[in-house]
Amino acid sequence: MRRLIRLHFLLISIASLSARLEAQDLAGQWQGMLHPGPGDLRIVLQISKTATGRWVGAMYSIDDDPDAWVFSSVTVDGSSFRYSVDSVRGAYEGQISKDGASIVGLWTLGREQPLPLEFRRAGKETAWTIPKQHKVQFIGVENDVQLEVLDWGGSGRSLVFLAGLGGTAHVFDRFAPKLTGSYHVYGITRRGFGNSSKPAIGYSADRLGDDVLAVIDALKLDKPVLVGHSIAGEELSSVGSRHPEKVAGLIYLDAGYSYAYYDREHGGLDTDLAEFKRKLDQFQGNSTYDRKAVQDILQTLPAFERALRGRLAEIDTMPTSMLPSQTSSPVPAPLLNVLAGEEKYTEIPVPILAIYAIPHNLGSMPGVDAAKLAAFEALDEITTGTQAKAFEDGVPTARVVRLKHASHAVYVSNEADVLRDMNLFLTRLH
Repeated sequence: MRRLIRLHFLLISIASLSARLEAQDLAGQWQGMLHPGPGDLRIVLQISKTATGRWVGAMYSIDDDPDAWVFSSVTVDGSSFRYSVDSVRGAYEGQISKDGASIVGLWTLGREQPLPLEFRRAGKETAWTIPKQHKVQFIGVENDVQLEVLDWGGSGRSLVFLAGLGGTAHVFDRFAPKLTGSYHVYGITRRGFGNSSKPAIGYSADRLGDDVLAVIDALKLDKPVLVGHSIAGEELSSVGSRHPEKVAGLIYLDAGYSYAYYDREHGGLDTDLAEFKRKLDQFQGNSTYDRKAVQDILQTLPAFERALRGRLAEIDTMPTSMLPSQTSSPVPAPLLNVLAGEEKYTEIPVPILAIYAIPHNLGSMPGVDAAKLAAFEALDEITTGTQAKAFEDGVPTARVVRLKHASHAVYVSNEADVLRDMNLFLTRLH
Protein backbone atom coordinates (compact mmCIF):
# COMPACT_ATOMS: atom_id res chain seq x y z
CA MET A 1 0.00 0.00 0.00
CA ARG A 2 2.86 2.39 0.80
CA ARG A 3 4.33 1.94 -2.70
CA LEU A 4 0.98 2.76 -4.31
CA ILE A 5 0.44 5.81 -2.11
CA ARG A 6 3.88 7.25 -2.69
CA LEU A 7 3.35 7.00 -6.43
CA HIS A 8 1.07 10.05 -5.96
CA PHE A 9 4.14 12.08 -5.18
CA LEU A 10 6.67 10.80 -7.69
CA LEU A 11 6.15 13.97 -9.91
CA ILE A 12 7.52 15.45 -12.41
CA SER A 13 9.82 15.96 -15.15
CA ILE A 14 11.52 17.15 -18.30
CA ALA A 15 10.88 15.89 -21.77
CA SER A 16 11.20 15.46 -25.45
CA LEU A 17 8.03 16.06 -27.42
CA SER A 18 7.55 15.14 -31.06
CA ALA A 19 4.32 15.52 -32.97
CA ARG A 20 2.40 17.66 -35.42
CA LEU A 21 0.59 20.49 -33.55
CA GLU A 22 -2.09 21.72 -35.89
CA ALA A 23 -4.79 23.67 -34.11
CA GLN A 24 -2.82 25.76 -31.60
CA ASP A 25 0.60 27.32 -31.12
CA LEU A 26 1.63 25.84 -27.77
CA ALA A 27 5.04 27.53 -27.55
CA GLY A 28 5.79 29.25 -24.26
CA GLN A 29 5.48 28.63 -20.55
CA TRP A 30 2.38 27.10 -19.00
CA GLN A 31 1.67 26.63 -15.31
CA GLY A 32 -0.98 25.07 -13.12
CA MET A 33 -1.79 23.64 -9.70
CA LEU A 34 -1.85 19.89 -9.12
CA HIS A 35 -3.98 18.79 -6.17
CA PRO A 36 -2.69 15.42 -4.84
CA GLY A 37 -4.43 15.97 -1.50
CA PRO A 38 -4.47 18.87 0.97
CA GLY A 39 -1.06 20.01 -0.32
CA ASP A 40 -0.91 21.66 -3.76
CA LEU A 41 2.01 21.44 -6.19
CA ARG A 42 2.86 24.21 -8.67
CA ILE A 43 3.60 22.61 -12.05
CA VAL A 44 5.39 24.39 -14.90
CA LEU A 45 5.31 23.22 -18.53
CA GLN A 46 7.64 24.86 -21.07
CA ILE A 47 7.22 24.14 -24.79
CA SER A 48 9.20 25.38 -27.79
CA LYS A 49 9.77 24.39 -31.42
CA THR A 50 13.13 23.39 -32.91
CA ALA A 51 14.48 24.67 -36.23
CA THR A 52 13.25 21.46 -37.84
CA GLY A 53 9.70 22.06 -36.66
CA ARG A 54 9.79 19.47 -33.86
CA TRP A 55 8.17 20.41 -30.57
CA VAL A 56 10.24 19.96 -27.42
CA GLY A 57 9.44 20.81 -23.85
CA ALA A 58 9.92 20.34 -20.13
CA MET A 59 7.62 19.90 -17.16
CA TYR A 60 8.62 20.16 -13.51
CA SER A 61 7.26 20.96 -10.07
CA ILE A 62 8.46 24.08 -8.31
CA ASP A 63 7.32 22.72 -4.95
CA ASP A 64 8.39 19.11 -5.34
CA ASP A 65 11.06 17.76 -7.70
CA PRO A 66 12.47 19.87 -10.57
CA ASP A 67 14.49 16.94 -11.96
CA ALA A 68 13.93 15.44 -15.38
CA TRP A 69 11.53 12.67 -16.35
CA VAL A 70 11.18 12.01 -20.05
CA PHE A 71 7.95 12.68 -21.92
CA SER A 72 7.74 9.80 -24.36
CA SER A 73 5.18 11.13 -26.81
CA VAL A 74 2.72 13.93 -27.51
CA THR A 75 -0.32 14.05 -29.76
CA VAL A 76 -2.65 16.86 -30.77
CA ASP A 77 -5.98 16.27 -32.44
CA GLY A 78 -7.81 19.53 -32.95
CA SER A 79 -8.13 20.94 -29.45
CA SER A 80 -7.19 17.64 -27.76
CA PHE A 81 -3.69 17.54 -26.25
CA ARG A 82 -2.00 14.48 -24.79
CA TYR A 83 1.49 13.45 -23.69
CA SER A 84 2.83 10.37 -21.92
CA VAL A 85 5.71 9.68 -19.52
CA ASP A 86 6.53 6.00 -19.86
CA SER A 87 9.25 6.03 -17.16
CA VAL A 88 6.63 6.69 -14.47
CA ARG A 89 3.62 5.23 -16.31
CA GLY A 90 2.08 8.68 -16.45
CA ALA A 91 -0.08 10.51 -18.98
CA TYR A 92 -1.80 13.87 -19.36
CA GLU A 93 -4.93 14.47 -21.43
CA GLY A 94 -6.44 17.91 -21.85
CA GLN A 95 -8.44 20.26 -24.01
CA ILE A 96 -6.91 23.47 -25.37
CA SER A 97 -9.22 26.47 -25.05
CA LYS A 98 -10.40 28.28 -28.16
CA ASP A 99 -8.31 31.33 -27.32
CA GLY A 100 -5.21 29.18 -26.70
CA ALA A 101 -4.81 30.56 -23.17
CA SER A 102 -5.49 27.42 -21.15
CA ILE A 103 -5.40 23.63 -21.21
CA VAL A 104 -7.84 21.79 -18.95
CA GLY A 105 -7.16 18.12 -18.31
CA LEU A 106 -6.22 15.22 -16.06
CA TRP A 107 -2.85 13.81 -14.97
CA THR A 108 -2.76 10.04 -14.34
CA LEU A 109 -0.09 7.77 -12.82
CA GLY A 110 -0.54 4.11 -13.75
CA ARG A 111 -4.15 3.24 -13.11
CA GLU A 112 -4.55 5.56 -10.16
CA GLN A 113 -7.42 8.01 -10.01
CA PRO A 114 -6.72 10.89 -12.43
CA LEU A 115 -5.89 14.23 -10.81
CA PRO A 116 -7.18 17.52 -12.29
CA LEU A 117 -4.45 19.73 -13.76
CA GLU A 118 -5.26 22.96 -15.61
CA PHE A 119 -2.46 24.87 -17.34
CA ARG A 120 -2.62 28.58 -18.20
CA ARG A 121 -0.17 30.57 -20.28
CA ALA A 122 2.32 32.52 -18.18
CA GLY A 123 3.41 36.06 -18.93
CA LYS A 124 6.47 37.97 -17.74
CA GLU A 125 4.61 39.26 -14.72
CA THR A 126 2.88 36.02 -13.77
CA ALA A 127 5.52 33.37 -14.57
CA TRP A 128 6.63 31.23 -11.64
CA THR A 129 10.32 30.55 -11.11
CA ILE A 130 12.18 27.79 -9.30
CA PRO A 131 13.27 29.06 -5.88
CA LYS A 132 17.04 29.48 -5.60
CA GLN A 133 17.44 29.08 -1.87
CA HIS A 134 20.23 26.54 -1.64
CA LYS A 135 23.84 25.91 -2.53
CA VAL A 136 24.80 22.73 -4.34
CA GLN A 137 27.91 20.59 -3.96
CA PHE A 138 28.86 17.04 -4.88
CA ILE A 139 30.42 14.73 -2.31
CA GLY A 140 32.16 11.45 -3.09
CA VAL A 141 30.91 8.52 -1.02
CA GLU A 142 32.55 5.65 -2.90
CA ASN A 143 34.79 5.17 -5.93
CA ASP A 144 33.10 6.94 -8.87
CA VAL A 145 29.97 7.69 -6.82
CA GLN A 146 29.12 11.29 -5.98
CA LEU A 147 25.97 12.55 -4.31
CA GLU A 148 24.27 15.89 -4.83
CA VAL A 149 24.08 17.72 -1.50
CA LEU A 150 21.97 20.84 -0.98
CA ASP A 151 22.72 23.45 1.67
CA TRP A 152 19.85 25.79 2.58
CA GLY A 153 21.99 27.57 5.17
CA GLY A 154 21.07 28.54 8.70
CA SER A 155 22.87 28.10 12.00
CA GLY A 156 22.64 25.80 15.00
CA ARG A 157 22.19 22.03 15.06
CA SER A 158 22.47 20.37 11.64
CA LEU A 159 19.43 18.76 10.01
CA VAL A 160 19.91 16.43 7.03
CA PHE A 161 16.87 15.72 4.82
CA LEU A 162 16.43 12.57 2.72
CA ALA A 163 13.69 12.21 0.10
CA GLY A 164 11.28 9.39 -0.63
CA LEU A 165 11.63 6.80 -3.39
CA GLY A 166 12.27 8.44 -6.77
CA GLY A 167 12.61 11.91 -5.27
CA THR A 168 15.62 14.16 -4.75
CA ALA A 169 16.67 16.64 -2.07
CA HIS A 170 14.92 19.33 -4.13
CA VAL A 171 11.53 18.11 -2.87
CA PHE A 172 12.28 20.03 0.34
CA ASP A 173 13.03 23.36 -1.38
CA ARG A 174 9.87 24.93 0.03
CA PHE A 175 9.87 23.19 3.43
CA ALA A 176 13.54 23.20 4.48
CA PRO A 177 14.04 27.01 4.51
CA LYS A 178 11.36 27.29 7.20
CA LEU A 179 13.82 25.67 9.62
CA THR A 180 16.94 27.71 8.86
CA GLY A 181 16.12 30.26 11.55
CA SER A 182 17.17 27.75 14.22
CA TYR A 183 19.09 25.03 12.37
CA HIS A 184 21.61 24.51 9.58
CA VAL A 185 19.69 22.50 6.99
CA TYR A 186 21.11 20.14 4.34
CA GLY A 187 19.60 17.65 1.89
CA ILE A 188 21.06 14.56 0.17
CA THR A 189 19.94 13.07 -3.15
CA ARG A 190 20.59 9.32 -2.90
CA ARG A 191 22.56 7.44 -5.54
CA GLY A 192 20.64 6.47 -8.66
CA PHE A 193 18.46 9.59 -8.73
CA GLY A 194 18.54 13.19 -9.84
CA ASN A 195 22.02 14.61 -10.32
CA SER A 196 23.72 12.03 -8.10
CA SER A 197 25.77 9.22 -9.65
CA LYS A 198 23.82 6.25 -10.97
CA PRO A 199 25.94 3.12 -10.43
CA ALA A 200 24.54 -0.30 -11.29
CA ILE A 201 25.09 -1.60 -7.75
CA GLY A 202 25.14 -0.39 -4.17
CA TYR A 203 21.45 0.01 -3.31
CA SER A 204 21.13 -2.08 -0.15
CA ALA A 205 19.71 -0.19 2.80
CA ASP A 206 23.00 -0.35 4.69
CA ARG A 207 25.00 0.83 1.67
CA LEU A 208 22.63 3.78 1.31
CA GLY A 209 23.04 4.39 5.02
CA ASP A 210 26.82 4.37 4.56
CA ASP A 211 26.40 7.01 1.85
CA VAL A 212 24.66 9.25 4.37
CA LEU A 213 27.44 8.67 6.90
CA ALA A 214 30.06 9.54 4.29
CA VAL A 215 28.32 12.87 3.63
CA ILE A 216 28.09 13.59 7.37
CA ASP A 217 31.83 12.95 7.72
CA ALA A 218 32.73 15.01 4.65
CA LEU A 219 30.72 17.98 5.94
CA LYS A 220 32.17 17.47 9.43
CA LEU A 221 28.72 17.54 10.99
CA ASP A 222 28.58 16.93 14.73
CA LYS A 223 25.72 14.52 15.49
CA PRO A 224 23.10 15.91 13.09
CA VAL A 225 19.42 14.98 13.10
CA LEU A 226 18.35 12.96 10.05
CA VAL A 227 14.90 13.72 8.60
CA GLY A 228 13.55 11.21 6.08
CA HIS A 229 10.38 10.91 4.03
CA SER A 230 8.90 7.55 2.98
CA ILE A 231 11.55 4.99 1.89
CA ALA A 232 14.25 7.20 3.47
CA GLY A 233 13.14 5.62 6.73
CA GLU A 234 15.42 2.71 5.89
CA GLU A 235 18.48 4.96 5.73
CA LEU A 236 17.51 6.54 9.04
CA SER A 237 17.15 3.14 10.68
CA SER A 238 20.34 1.83 9.11
CA VAL A 239 22.38 4.71 10.52
CA GLY A 240 20.55 4.82 13.86
CA SER A 241 20.83 1.08 14.52
CA ARG A 242 24.46 0.61 13.40
CA HIS A 243 25.99 3.98 14.37
CA PRO A 244 23.80 5.65 17.01
CA GLU A 245 26.80 7.71 18.13
CA LYS A 246 26.78 9.54 14.78
CA VAL A 247 23.35 11.16 15.13
CA ALA A 248 21.43 13.10 17.77
CA GLY A 249 18.04 11.92 16.56
CA LEU A 250 15.87 10.68 13.71
CA ILE A 251 12.64 12.13 12.29
CA TYR A 252 10.46 9.83 10.16
CA LEU A 253 7.98 11.68 7.92
CA ASP A 254 5.46 8.92 7.14
CA ALA A 255 8.57 6.78 6.85
CA GLY A 256 8.28 4.28 9.71
CA TYR A 257 7.08 1.28 7.73
CA SER A 258 8.50 -2.25 7.55
CA TYR A 259 11.67 -1.09 5.79
CA ALA A 260 12.38 1.18 8.78
CA TYR A 261 11.02 -0.86 11.68
CA TYR A 262 10.21 -4.54 11.13
CA ASP A 263 7.27 -5.78 13.14
CA ARG A 264 7.86 -9.52 13.47
CA GLU A 265 4.19 -10.20 14.20
CA HIS A 266 2.81 -8.63 11.02
CA GLY A 267 5.83 -8.35 8.70
CA GLY A 268 5.83 -6.35 5.50
CA LEU A 269 5.58 -7.58 1.93
CA ASP A 270 8.38 -5.49 0.38
CA THR A 271 10.79 -6.29 3.20
CA ASP A 272 9.89 -9.98 3.35
CA LEU A 273 10.05 -10.25 -0.44
CA ALA A 274 13.54 -8.71 -0.50
CA GLU A 275 14.81 -11.18 2.09
CA PHE A 276 13.08 -14.12 0.41
CA LYS A 277 14.64 -13.28 -2.98
CA ARG A 278 18.12 -12.99 -1.46
CA LYS A 279 17.78 -16.40 0.17
CA LEU A 280 16.45 -17.97 -3.02
CA ASP A 281 19.41 -16.57 -4.96
CA GLN A 282 21.71 -18.40 -2.56
CA PHE A 283 19.62 -21.55 -2.65
CA GLN A 284 21.09 -23.10 -5.80
CA GLY A 285 23.13 -26.10 -6.82
CA ASN A 286 24.42 -28.17 -3.93
CA SER A 287 22.87 -25.82 -1.39
CA THR A 288 19.51 -27.50 -2.04
CA TYR A 289 20.98 -30.46 -0.11
CA ASP A 290 22.31 -28.25 2.68
CA ARG A 291 20.10 -28.81 5.73
CA LYS A 292 20.72 -25.32 7.12
CA ALA A 293 19.93 -23.70 3.75
CA VAL A 294 16.66 -25.61 3.52
CA GLN A 295 15.77 -24.61 7.08
CA ASP A 296 16.48 -20.96 6.29
CA ILE A 297 14.05 -21.07 3.37
CA LEU A 298 11.37 -22.80 5.46
CA GLN A 299 11.74 -20.22 8.26
CA THR A 300 11.19 -17.44 5.74
CA LEU A 301 7.99 -18.89 4.28
CA PRO A 302 5.52 -18.11 7.12
CA ALA A 303 6.36 -14.40 7.21
CA PHE A 304 6.26 -14.21 3.41
CA GLU A 305 2.89 -15.97 3.28
CA ARG A 306 1.49 -13.66 5.96
CA ALA A 307 2.65 -10.59 4.02
CA LEU A 308 1.16 -11.97 0.79
CA ARG A 309 -2.20 -12.49 2.46
CA GLY A 310 -2.07 -8.91 3.68
CA ARG A 311 -1.43 -7.70 0.15
CA LEU A 312 -4.31 -9.86 -1.11
CA ALA A 313 -6.63 -8.10 1.34
CA GLU A 314 -5.44 -4.73 -0.02
CA ILE A 315 -6.04 -5.83 -3.62
CA ASP A 316 -9.55 -7.07 -2.81
CA THR A 317 -10.42 -3.82 -0.99
CA MET A 318 -8.68 -1.27 -3.20
CA PRO A 319 -10.72 0.65 -5.81
CA THR A 320 -9.98 -0.75 -9.25
CA SER A 321 -8.79 2.62 -10.53
CA MET A 322 -5.91 2.56 -8.02
CA LEU A 323 -4.49 -0.80 -9.04
CA PRO A 324 -1.30 -0.53 -11.13
CA SER A 325 -1.68 -1.53 -14.76
CA GLN A 326 -0.05 -4.82 -15.72
CA THR A 327 0.78 -3.39 -19.15
CA SER A 328 2.47 -0.23 -17.91
CA SER A 329 6.09 0.55 -18.67
CA PRO A 330 8.73 -1.18 -16.52
CA VAL A 331 9.70 0.46 -13.24
CA PRO A 332 13.14 2.14 -13.54
CA ALA A 333 16.04 -0.01 -12.30
CA PRO A 334 17.14 2.28 -9.41
CA LEU A 335 13.64 2.08 -7.91
CA LEU A 336 13.67 -1.71 -8.07
CA ASN A 337 17.21 -1.86 -6.68
CA VAL A 338 16.26 0.18 -3.63
CA LEU A 339 13.20 -1.99 -2.98
CA ALA A 340 15.27 -5.15 -3.39
CA GLY A 341 17.80 -3.87 -0.84
CA GLU A 342 15.43 -3.49 2.11
CA GLU A 343 16.58 -4.82 5.47
CA LYS A 344 14.89 -5.68 8.78
CA TYR A 345 15.62 -3.17 11.55
CA THR A 346 14.26 -3.84 15.03
CA GLU A 347 16.48 -1.91 17.46
CA ILE A 348 17.15 1.81 16.95
CA PRO A 349 18.61 3.24 20.20
CA VAL A 350 18.39 6.98 19.46
CA PRO A 351 15.72 9.65 20.08
CA ILE A 352 13.03 9.37 17.42
CA LEU A 353 10.03 11.32 16.18
CA ALA A 354 7.82 9.24 13.88
CA ILE A 355 4.94 11.04 12.15
CA TYR A 356 2.29 8.92 10.41
CA ALA A 357 -0.66 9.79 8.19
CA ILE A 358 -3.52 7.65 9.53
CA PRO A 359 -5.49 7.13 7.37
CA HIS A 360 -3.93 8.62 4.27
CA ASN A 361 -5.74 11.27 2.27
CA LEU A 362 -5.56 10.18 -1.36
CA GLY A 363 -7.37 13.20 -2.73
CA SER A 364 -10.70 13.32 -4.51
CA MET A 365 -11.76 10.20 -6.40
CA PRO A 366 -14.82 10.99 -8.52
CA GLY A 367 -16.48 7.93 -9.95
CA VAL A 368 -15.20 5.60 -7.23
CA ASP A 369 -17.91 3.81 -5.27
CA ALA A 370 -18.20 5.49 -1.86
CA ALA A 371 -18.52 2.18 -0.02
CA LYS A 372 -15.46 0.77 -1.75
CA LEU A 373 -13.43 3.87 -0.92
CA ALA A 374 -14.57 3.78 2.70
CA ALA A 375 -13.56 0.13 3.00
CA PHE A 376 -10.13 0.87 1.55
CA GLU A 377 -9.65 3.82 3.91
CA ALA A 378 -10.67 1.64 6.85
CA LEU A 379 -8.11 -1.00 5.85
CA ASP A 380 -5.43 1.67 5.45
CA GLU A 381 -6.27 2.98 8.93
CA ILE A 382 -5.87 -0.52 10.37
CA THR A 383 -2.63 -1.45 8.59
CA THR A 384 -0.93 1.91 9.07
CA GLY A 385 -2.20 2.13 12.63
CA THR A 386 -0.86 -1.34 13.38
CA GLN A 387 2.58 -0.39 12.09
CA ALA A 388 2.58 2.87 14.06
CA LYS A 389 1.64 1.02 17.27
CA ALA A 390 4.34 -1.58 16.64
CA PHE A 391 6.93 1.18 16.21
CA GLU A 392 5.67 2.92 19.35
CA ASP A 393 5.77 -0.28 21.43
CA GLY A 394 8.95 -1.71 19.95
CA VAL A 395 11.18 1.38 20.04
CA PRO A 396 11.23 2.89 23.56
CA THR A 397 13.00 6.04 22.32
CA ALA A 398 10.28 6.85 19.77
CA ARG A 399 7.57 9.47 20.04
CA VAL A 400 4.82 8.62 17.55
CA VAL A 401 2.48 11.29 16.15
CA ARG A 402 -0.61 10.41 14.14
CA LEU A 403 -2.04 12.96 11.68
CA LYS A 404 -5.55 12.07 10.55
CA HIS A 405 -6.20 12.31 6.80
CA ALA A 406 -2.79 13.75 6.01
CA SER A 407 -1.24 12.89 2.67
CA HIS A 408 1.80 10.63 2.38
CA ALA A 409 3.85 13.81 1.90
CA VAL A 410 2.93 15.00 5.38
CA TYR A 411 5.37 17.89 5.22
CA VAL A 412 3.31 19.27 2.30
CA SER A 413 -0.25 18.54 3.39
CA ASN A 414 0.29 19.28 7.11
CA GLU A 415 3.23 21.65 7.06
CA ALA A 416 2.29 23.54 10.23
CA ASP A 417 1.72 20.32 12.20
CA VAL A 418 5.01 18.82 11.08
CA LEU A 419 6.98 21.98 11.83
CA ARG A 420 5.40 22.20 15.30
CA ASP A 421 6.20 18.58 16.17
CA MET A 422 9.69 18.76 14.72
CA ASN A 423 10.57 21.92 16.65
CA LEU A 424 9.20 20.44 19.86
CA PHE A 425 11.27 17.28 19.35
CA LEU A 426 14.41 19.18 18.39
CA THR A 427 14.31 21.58 21.34
CA ARG A 428 14.23 18.62 23.75
CA LEU A 429 17.37 16.98 22.32
CA HIS A 430 20.60 17.25 24.25
